[in-house]
Amino acid sequence: MNDSYGRTIDYMRISITDRCNLRCKYCMPYGVESVEPRDILTLEEIQAVAMAGAGLGIRHIKVTGGEPLTRKGCCQMVRMLKSIPGIEKVTITTNGILLGRYLEELVAAGIDGINISLDTVDRDTYREITGYDGLAEVIEVLERAASLPIPIKINAVSIDFDGGWASVAELARKYPVDVRFIEMMPIGYGRNFKTLNHQELLFEMEKRYPGMQPDSRVHGFGPAVYYQIPGFQGSIGLISAIHGKFCGDCNRVRLTSQGHLKTCLCFEDGVDLRKILREEEGESGSLRANGHWQWRYQSCPDDKALQQRLTAAMSQAIQLKPAAHCFENPEYITEVHNMVDIGG
Repeated sequence: MNDSYGRTIDYMRISITDRCNLRCKYCMPYGVESVEPRDILTLEEIQAVAMAGAGLGIRHIKVTGGEPLTRKGCCQMVRMLKSIPGIEKVTITTNGILLGRYLEELVAAGIDGINISLDTVDRDTYREITGYDGLAEVIEVLERAASLPIPIKINAVSIDFDGGWASVAELARKYPVDVRFIEMMPIGYGRNFKTLNHQELLFEMEKRYPGMQPDSRVHGFGPAVYYQIPGFQGSIGLISAIHGKFCGDCNRVRLTSQGHLKTCLCFEDGVDLRKILREEEGESGSLRANGHWQWRYQSCPDDKALQQRLTAAMSQAIQLKPAAHCFENPEYITEVHNMVDIGG
């Protein structure tokens, strides 16, 4: 569907958990608490939202977290999303630590692409950023994934941790993967870190790689601008939310792990779909002997009445999608949650 500014909204990022097995200092440092499991949408609830989204024109879904592979049933979730009529592509973003365990299962579930978050290829810097000595594990699974017949991308946050952006870019020379640099947005703990200006980064890239040329091929469904470098197997992408504002072409909405549909990262605006999914006035639950809550929900994902309510709420939220973010004016930002609460 189109929003009130005529933009086609066909891409939804779905966070399936707010938990992560790393403690990246700009996202989820030590001390950040996760919500109660009962507050996280079930797989069936996520499926119900995706079905309503497909009816509204959503064609591409990105599964995110937290770290999505820490969620039991993540591969099953991919399979469920792939089965929805109208959904054309389902991809996933992961930090790679558990990817080696689930790579084949993801492929069997029909995953259409894998993004691996990796900010450095220096072991000590990686440990300093993430709180875990796991670089070797990520590089090992990257090599395995790069041999697959599906797109593999590296996502690197544009923070100058060690002056080593070129070392990360070189992964696209060594492997048939795209490397994308993403400007840090001033949300949550990201406010404490200064992003690299991508206009300046592009200038540095052009100096280092004088043969670099724009790459007009379609690499995905997001806002990255790509470049080809002679001798590289993959391309280099820049996602420049601050210094290359792309709001006029924004095609996405986000579903948080707790069921809030967000239409812009900058603002709290959106709609609480969990309330609709659980019809909270009639929601009931019982405490089991082991201390865990067992919830009983009223509707199944393809319940027509539920789908009508979800569709109406999502449609209204999309129509109210803001014209643009205001990251360049932080005093106007209304989003107060951390990125791990929103979804990467």
